[in-house]
Amino acid sequence: MSGRRDTEALAHLRSVLEWHFGPETGSPFWLKRLDSLGFDPLRDVRDFADLRKFPDLSDELRTVPVDDLVPAGSAHLPFEVYESGGTLGAPKRVVEHLSRQEGVDWVETVLPDFDGGGHWLHIGPTGPHIVGRSVRRLAQLRGAKFLTVDFDPRWVKLLIRTDRRPLADEYVQHVLDQVETIAESQDVRVLFVTPPVLEALCARDRLYGLLADRLTGIIWSGTSISGTALRLLETEFFPNARVRGIYGNSLMGIAPQRPPRPGDTHPCVFRTFRPRSVVEVVDPATGERVAPGERGRVLVHLLTEDLFLPNVAERDTAVRIVPDDPDLPGDDLADVQPYRATADTQVIEGVY
Repeated sequence: MSGRRDTEALAHLRSVLEWHFGPETGSPFWLKRLDSLGFDPLRDVRDFADLRKFPDLSDELRTVPVDDLVPAGSAHLPFEVYESGGTLGAPKRVVEHLSRQEGVDWVETVLPDFDGGGHWLHIGPTGPHIVGRSVRRLAQLRGAKFLTVDFDPRWVKLLIRTDRRPLADEYVQHVLDQVETIAESQDVRVLFVTPPVLEALCARDRLYGLLADRLTGIIWSGTSISGTALRLLETEFFPNARVRGIYGNSLMGIAPQRPPRPGDTHPCVFRTFRPRSVVEVVDPATGERVAPGERGRVLVHLLTEDLFLPNVAERDTAVRIVPDDPDLPGDDLADVQPYRATADTQVIEGVY
């Protein structure tokens, strides 16, 4: 990296390290582990590449007392607790004061305008997941009313994992029954939805008819989607809507689709809130970054004053895309898919 933004990014990294490892301000989670790290974070971490020195401690988030995650310097502030989806086991817990809100505010500036006014409808989980609050804020920043149909993604994954697929399908229809009740009387113009639920929505003729010509925006998130399915959504099913994706989770934060560029070979490229959330696409066998255009596992460094989580191997793979701005660390991502360590590894996306 070079230039002014390089200097600002390194200054942010230094500030986060000093905060979380300072004896007066640090989080118990990290201060308790300081002697066992084998290096001094304040002395030996000089660049973003040095974050690889840290062990991946994200599995400990399943059981660690949440008070240990809160930095002592922020203990007087209100913190909220959120959980991951539990795709690969028991949910992981994170804490947040304002950092995720700042990320959502940034996302709002890069989303396209969805002309036509009207309300936003979020079809997806709320508590204990952070996504519901994030979408609510996006709607509020656009001056829209926010409607929601809640669902429990863990229940759907359990049904699929225990070979009860018909019940999982019935649950999706139960969710769509509620969506249809809203669409019958409310001016819904922007939909926040997962690809599997959106596919099921399109298969219900009456509900699709209520929304097809009315929607001006669709934001999809939560599970992967193929390029073919995405093109069909944009050109065949919802030609009047601007379709955008958002990638993210409880640990890494939120990464919206960046505006398309001439020469893009992928229909959707995601960008994180750098340098607060830095992702690298790496070879799962060697840990080295793959070449641009190649697929690797997503490695996340979350670097905020609220929470410090470096060197986290995520549940996903992606194609590495070189960002437009080389003065900030990390990669852009395309074609995100679940990571499978072996051919017989079972990863259940479900509906979220």
